[in-house]
Amino acid sequence: MRYDYLIVGAGLYGAVFARELKRAGKSCMVIDRRGHIAGNIYTEEVNGIAVHQYGAHIFHTADREIWAYVNDLAEFNHYVNSPVAVYGDELYNLPFNMNTFAKMWGIKTPKEAAERIHAQIADLHIDNPQNLEEQALSLVGKDIYEKLVKGYTEKQWGRDCKELPPFIIQRLPVRFTYDNNYFNDPYQGIPKAGYTRMVEKLLEGIPVKLETEFQEFVREDKENDIYVTMDGADCFAKVLYTGMIDAFFDYREGALAYRSLRFETELLSGVENYQGNAVVNYTQREVPYTRIIEHKHFTFGKQPDTVITREYPQEWKRGDEPYYPVNDERNAALYEKYAQLAAAKKNVLFGGRLGQYKYYDMDKVIRASLDMVRRELA
Repeated sequence: MRYDYLIVGAGLYGAVFARELKRAGKSCMVIDRRGHIAGNIYTEEVNGIAVHQYGAHIFHTADREIWAYVNDLAEFNHYVNSPVAVYGDELYNLPFNMNTFAKMWGIKTPKEAAERIHAQIADLHIDNPQNLEEQALSLVGKDIYEKLVKGYTEKQWGRDCKELPPFIIQRLPVRFTYDNNYFNDPYQGIPKAGYTRMVEKLLEGIPVKLETEFQEFVREDKENDIYVTMDGADCFAKVLYTGMIDAFFDYREGALAYRSLRFETELLSGVENYQGNAVVNYTQREVPYTRIIEHKHFTFGKQPDTVITREYPQEWKRGDEPYYPVNDERNAALYEKYAQLAAAKKNVLFGGRLGQYKYYDMDKVIRASLDMVRRELA
């Protein structure tokens, strides 16, 4: 059978692309190397609790069209992300706001908080930050940096803040209001039935092959400018590739850098409420995980049991799951080389977090996918 498109990756980018192609009358097939659809937003039910298998995913957007789009796919609840941070025996609200400052310094007014922060910044005399530590100190002062930024950032990146470039932290949002809402976006929530069900709806009526590696599934027929399955049964006029762009080109320019994660998930039988919040960050470097997720709180669950997940950042090596692109100068230059190679592949599109070496929030993933398919159909 001849298909218009082969879509490599059954995550959000690929699934949206596939749905829009089908609605436009195009034929497509989706493959994924994992044994499930939905990519990193995959949720699986455990004792009636929707567990985010690859870390917390909270949908938020200021884009009304995207909010309408996802609400056509799933019913969303009114969850608002309000994480807390643990530093030793101390507990603070995030993002940095008046609740944080009142707990840290025993003050009550925005004027007092601003004066405390500005005084600490002035005492440091940092005019031209040379590394991430100096950049953060120049933005929020010593107390906030040492308790809530330093250890968490060093765990996330696997190196000392003095060794990280300043541009990684362009700004640190400081709110002089008693508002624990992490995002400013007007539309927020989580699908009541989980993200997997939402992606299932995107892929309705579209053939999907799981546990299928792109390089083992098809070969390029350069003479006819198409991709053909190894058994010759099917061919594809174009490919959307949402995997690692450097892997597509067999790392010919070198490997791009990523940060990876290890998840330690635990079912706590008979424990109705473990930590009282969906997301609790641990900001000391001595604590090996960055945060604990208690999944039931995403959907206001009342189950007699609970499920928690500890997240451990780690160095990425080939074979590991890549989660976060390392957007420093070296990798930006390396990605540009791959982007030039990609531009020369007229029958292959590259999209998504790995295909474009870019961190995307979910709403931006959907927007980018919709924009790409609209250009294709124009």
